[in-house]
Amino acid sequence: MIREWLGDYKPANLDEAENALREIMQEIALAGLQRSGFFEKAAFYGGTALRIFYGVKRFSEDLDFSLLEGNPDFQLQPYLDGMLMEFNALGIDVTVKEMIKSKQTAVDSAFLKPGTEWKELILKGIIPQEKIGMRPDIKIKLELDTNPPPGFTTEEKLLLRPFSFYTKCFTAPDLFAGKMHALLFRKWKGRVKGRYWFDLEWYVRNNIALHLQHFISRSIQRSDWKKETMSKEEFMQLLIDKIDQVSIDYIKDDIVRFIPDDKPLEIWSRDYFRELAKRIRFLDK
Repeated sequence: MIREWLGDYKPANLDEAENALREIMQEIALAGLQRSGFFEKAAFYGGTALRIFYGVKRFSEDLDFSLLEGNPDFQLQPYLDGMLMEFNALGIDVTVKEMIKSKQTAVDSAFLKPGTEWKELILKGIIPQEKIGMRPDIKIKLELDTNPPPGFTTEEKLLLRPFSFYTKCFTAPDLFAGKMHALLFRKWKGRVKGRYWFDLEWYVRNNIALHLQHFISRSIQRSDWKKETMSKEEFMQLLIDKIDQVSIDYIKDDIVRFIPDDKPLEIWSRDYFRELAKRIRFLDK
């Protein structure tokens, strides 16, 4: 079943095959979390949510979740056990390990990894076997925000594989707000996330309005913005300043391995992103 599912992606090389396999595992993980009742307590957001439910044409690595209400005592492990049961029921060899935090934070993390033999079995016949063994392991990071900022809304989004189920997900304007917070404020110590800029382009092209109030709430809670309010003009100045600082070559280098065709990146420039910024719409409320 998994190999047939993988065949639907028509991977042309090992990078595409591994990206597709990672996405298949992400959707199985969502199914296991849903079956365990996780989405009664939490919602799905981030780049992978955008990829899976809105069809953005780039693959994603992580699964990001937010509790619906803050709870520092929330236990993630029972839901990870439910997720593992879903993989086992499909005959998929994986390990799921919750990360032990060295300091107290509001983010709980875990890693999902397939067994090497299972990965090689699935990819056999698609890519020469000797090349598969030389590749690093596929890893999927799961992160849960146990102290979410207020003001977001959710909706139920349907997935059909490995069975039909609904996933609670941030609405598109709130996904946009979260993406812009990461683009403008997240510290990456020199690692520039071109995926954020790719998603910005997608939101603008698809005329998705940005929920500015949720962006403000997220920025204040993370101590990235000191005032209680932010005007649209102040937001735009933050974005223009970031555009002036970013290395276009670096963001292209980051995104290229997640997309099947890099020709759309030829237009990327500071002037191009300034034009995109002018086209951002804001949610009225």
